[in-house]
Amino acid sequence: MLVSPLIDAGIAGVFGLAIGSFLNVVIYRLPQILERQWAAECAEMAGKPADDSPELTLARPRSRCRQCGHLIRWYENVPVLSYLMLRGKCSACSTPIGLRYPLVELATGALFFFSVYHWGATPAGAAWCGFSAAIVALALIDWDTTLLPDDITLPLVWAGLIVAALRWNAGVSLTQALWGAVAGYMSLWLVYKAFKLLTGKEGMGYGDFKLFAALGAWFGWQALVPIILMASIIGAVVGIAMKFSSGLREGGYVPFGPFLAGAGLTAMIFGPASILSAIGL
Repeated sequence: MLVSPLIDAGIAGVFGLAIGSFLNVVIYRLPQILERQWAAECAEMAGKPADDSPELTLARPRSRCRQCGHLIRWYENVPVLSYLMLRGKCSACSTPIGLRYPLVELATGALFFFSVYHWGATPAGAAWCGFSAAIVALALIDWDTTLLPDDITLPLVWAGLIVAALRWNAGVSLTQALWGAVAGYMSLWLVYKAFKLLTGKEGMGYGDFKLFAALGAWFGWQALVPIILMASIIGAVVGIAMKFSSGLREGGYVPFGPFLAGAGLTAMIFGPASILSAIGL
């Protein structure tokens, strides 16, 4: 009885490895693309000539070694296997390839496997695969750059509402998803405003509000409290550990998005109620 679900999940897992490889490109290039767009808009408003740098998209130019410029051949870009075959080094100059690349591929593959095994080869399973991919990309982009791009957060909000409207998300009605999005955004916005009034500083960015709104759309307003509790606890622990290990960045901050993302994936896998149990509530 388990053969078909396992086969479906296995196929999804292999597909997830390929999507994970693409996510590595998104994580690295999307912030650069956005920065170029912002710079071009500023130059246009200032009446200055636009930057004539070569075009940068998610597809062009082809991936290459950042050290020597070696173009990555197709057989050097097979998820996980190429990393193992190359022993984690560029084939041209032997520069080490970051371990994060295969880890992102493996994580995405595992999340796709879980989504299809849990929800089946159904629209719901596909939707949660998409949710997983977006969350992985957002977590790592925010960790690297402290950016949570609207190009991902806003579609994720709308996707959560659409999935609820189509009844692909069992247990979350459209009303719950809608109020989850509203409450997710407004709650962090109010915290942000209160913190700024008290300290004169900005404690988080608007991307965090949008990500929390997306989680509210996917899990419903009832899940917001356990998700924010888990994200806050893990964030505090990691922040303290980084402080004692001198790992904090200039300014002494830790982006909050990765912890929201981690709490969201935990809610997807174990359910929001399990988060409260895990932290003793």
